[in-house]
Amino acid sequence: MNDKQFDELLGSVRDMGRHMRGEAVVGVRVHEFAEPDVKAIRERTGLSQSRFTHLIGVKPKTLQSWEQHRVRPAGPGRALLKIVEANPDALSAIHA
Repeated sequence: MNDKQFDELLGSVRDMGRHMRGEAVVGVRVHEFAEPDVKAIRERTGLSQSRFTHLIGVKPKTLQSWEQHRVRPAGPGRALLKIVEANPDALSAIHA
C-alpha cells in the first residue's frame, strides 16, 4: 500500500467515525427504513403469538423480543413480516 492509498483509507475511516456519531459527511446518502410494527402485523392476522411463530418459523421469544422492540427483525424474518403486512391473509393457506 502506498502513501496515497493509506491516506484515502484513513480518510474513509475518519468519515465513518463522523457518520456513526451523527455528524454530516459530504457525499454520504442515508436511507431510513421504517421499522415494522410486529405486534400490529400479527394482530391483523388474528393469530396468537404461538400460532404466528409456528407459521413463520421463529421462536416465541424471538417474536416477543420483536414485539417489545428489544430486537429488530432482520433478513428473512423482516422480509416475511413485510409480506404478511402487505397481505395479512398470506398465512391463511398455512393456517387452514
